[in-house]
Amino acid sequence: MSHHTNPAFLPDDSGVKRTTTTNGFSDDKNHFSNSHQIEMKNFNKAKEALNDYDPFLHRQVDHPTTNSETLLHFLKGCLGTGILAMPKAFYHSGYLVGIIATVLIGGICTYCIHMLIRAEYELCKRRKVPSLTYHEVAEIAFLEGPPKVQKYSIYAKHAVNIFLLIYQLGICCVYVVFIGTNVKSVCDTYFPEMSVSIYMLMFLLPLILINWVRNLKRLAPFCTAANVITLIGYAIIFYYIIRNKPSFDNRSPTGQYDHFPLFFGTVLFSLEAIGVIMPLENEMKSPKNFARPFGVLNIGMGLVVSIYLIMGLLGYLSYGADVEPAITLNLPPDDILAQVVKVSLALSIYVTHALQCYVAVDITWREYIGPKLEKSSRAMLWEYVLRTALVVITFLMAVAVPKLDLFISLFGAFCLSAAGLAIPAAVDSFTFWYSREGTVFYLTLTKNILLVLFGIAGLIAGTYTSLKEIIEQLL
Repeated sequence: MSHHTNPAFLPDDSGVKRTTTTNGFSDDKNHFSNSHQIEMKNFNKAKEALNDYDPFLHRQVDHPTTNSETLLHFLKGCLGTGILAMPKAFYHSGYLVGIIATVLIGGICTYCIHMLIRAEYELCKRRKVPSLTYHEVAEIAFLEGPPKVQKYSIYAKHAVNIFLLIYQLGICCVYVVFIGTNVKSVCDTYFPEMSVSIYMLMFLLPLILINWVRNLKRLAPFCTAANVITLIGYAIIFYYIIRNKPSFDNRSPTGQYDHFPLFFGTVLFSLEAIGVIMPLENEMKSPKNFARPFGVLNIGMGLVVSIYLIMGLLGYLSYGADVEPAITLNLPPDDILAQVVKVSLALSIYVTHALQCYVAVDITWREYIGPKLEKSSRAMLWEYVLRTALVVITFLMAVAVPKLDLFISLFGAFCLSAAGLAIPAAVDSFTFWYSREGTVFYLTLTKNILLVLFGIAGLIAGTYTSLKEIIEQLL
């Protein structure tokens, strides 16, 4: 009986005998190789039955987006508050290490997204469905893998949901801190100083109310205005950075090695857009153009990495060791335009808070709480309770540790090391476990194992360093 059979994949009419096993992997390399070759033949027979199904041709989208529209949505999803923390990240890494590491991390993130998109397409063909969500891809990929991992498929689904949920709540925490610190920075110039917690508290009720909006279409005009304000604000910030005359004098090419995990977490938080990738690709009019060599993904990630690298490098060269967790706090306090930028960005982040929290609500309600209350007459009431609770939780975390850079690094390292690096590598291995053979199989498996280990190492080191800094701040 073969140890390398994949009964989950083979269709009923494939003509391939289904087998199951509990023996696991053999220690005999030759036995493993021979078994893999046998399963390859079975896989190829089954694959012939699937080649006539193209998921792209079966997708029915009410309002499909063009390539340019998808690119704009991609940039909008990536260019968040993380860009304002990049100068501080470069302070932790040094300008030379920062340049090299930003490009490398950006390249790895892009490659992992490509793996995820490729796996989704393959799994859609096998299951004959037009599209899949991230957690569905993870669950099915584990089911399509070797017998030893199939029993963990449901855990893979929940792991993706939990990491994405924590990440979205982390973004909301960052937004609350950003709003509070920037409003405080402006008000301290004209009024007696107050704690940043007071300014956060002022926005608690408005944040709860805007998150009670269940239909995002009602927020669309405000979100469009917020996007315009954000882009103008970033342009003005670049103006102030250049005006401050960036210089390499007294700027270190390498930072302290024990601070590098803070840089790593910040860059991951800033660059990784794993939560929006698959929805964007699924809504495209021409989804084949998304992952092509000069497609939306590569162009978008190239632009994002370039913008973040320029902001981080010039911001650090301009302000050096005095760089703040958010570069807006380095803008001159006696300059009216700088003050307007701070307030405007704070208001735009306030509006987009509802979009980020919407994803957290969607995961929590749709996947876990909603199905249990669908027959309840008070289901809508409980949904509002959930929305309120999520806002209050993020508010309390922000008040407890109002450190923008540490929050960004913590959630970037903890969530995106797993969801953006390790899980896509595992998904790629298990999806194509039976379609790769020989040297390609072992090289790809080795590469993916290294990516998983890299993601786990980043998670542990980044989370530990960020939590250590947070605890020191509390003490």
